[in-house]
Amino acid sequence: MKKQISTEHAPKAVGPYSQAVSAGGFLFVSGQIPLDPAAGEIVNGGIEAQAERVFQNIQAILSEAGLDFKNVVSATVFLADINDFAAVNKIYADHFTGGVLPARSAVQVGALPKDARIEISCVAEMEK
Repeated sequence: MKKQISTEHAPKAVGPYSQAVSAGGFLFVSGQIPLDPAAGEIVNGGIEAQAERVFQNIQAILSEAGLDFKNVVSATVFLADINDFAAVNKIYADHFTGGVLPARSAVQVGALPKDARIEISCVAEMEK
């Protein structure tokens, strides 16, 4: 059985999808872009500010499900410019520390919604 997970502390979906869905013992978090949930706009600043906002959005969704970054088993990072990889990787490492780190893919894409420079989706294991 699947269940929708939603929080006002992360941006509302900008299309016909859920912020996250729990099913089969996992939480599937939809791709998060650097939208400020209060303003509904992309945060100001460079890739570092955008990446940090994405992680704040993911944390809010994980928290709503009673989870945190240690539960994440897989992440996919979409970048508008692969040259941002090193800067994003530093911020990524601030949120994923110790233990078994998630599997990850990072790819450059042609464009992201709302001209964002980064989007991250992830899958987390629900706690037993």
